[in-house]
Amino acid sequence: MAIELFNNGKHICLMFSDLVDEGEASVQSNQFLIVQDGTGILLDPGGVLTYNDLYIGMSKYFPPKQLRYVFASHADPDIIASLPRWLAGSDTKLLISSIWSRFVPHFCAQGKTEGRIIAIPDEGSLLPLGDTEFQILPAHFLHAEGNFQFYDPVSRILFSGDMGASMLPEGQAMGPVQDFDKHLPYMHGFHSRYMVSNKVCRYWVEMVRKLDPEWMVPQHGAPFKGRDMIGRFLDWIESLPCGVDLMTQEMYQAPRKITISL
Repeated sequence: MAIELFNNGKHICLMFSDLVDEGEASVQSNQFLIVQDGTGILLDPGGVLTYNDLYIGMSKYFPPKQLRYVFASHADPDIIASLPRWLAGSDTKLLISSIWSRFVPHFCAQGKTEGRIIAIPDEGSLLPLGDTEFQILPAHFLHAEGNFQFYDPVSRILFSGDMGASMLPEGQAMGPVQDFDKHLPYMHGFHSRYMVSNKVCRYWVEMVRKLDPEWMVPQHGAPFKGRDMIGRFLDWIESLPCGVDLMTQEMYQAPRKITISL
């Protein structure tokens, strides 16, 4: 079922959060669709398990064959493993980091990606669609080497990829975060492991504060709405030691015993 994040009658932003049974995929993921001028942009469409229901959900707003772009924040399987089916079912083009663009053909049959991949340079890009100019924002090493986020200036939604992700208990409703302190345990372990360093987090926070988004919606878990709640997240991630900040020499030792079941 699609959740409307924004709808002014002409411009619609949708979030799909329950397309995959959690028994099939142990990591919950969100997919996003921006609809404008009889076409749309699909953001982080997910793996093969999401395709059928997402296709049906999209059909309520425009013919899926008219899909203009698929945007991938990075190249993990939960982001674009369904890409071959989207390329086969429409004339869409894929927007992805130039770093990952040469790896994308490995997801598809030979020749199916020719002329269909738009490689985004490291500094990001503006993306015009109709009378809207979207912003593709650099978010490198948060967590992938080539990583981007997507900002919609009409709805003021920042589609933040893995930044802000939470691993919620099974069955919890996917509404906006209401209590930041109670939500924090669902985010801490993920961000301390997957975000590469606090230095990069601080650079990202400075960029986002200038944008002043109304929504921040991650690819996993609950979204954040409003300046106060987004501000709480920015203050937290700005000071979080993470990734290489936490590494020590003791973690880099050759193993001396078997610790897994063989």
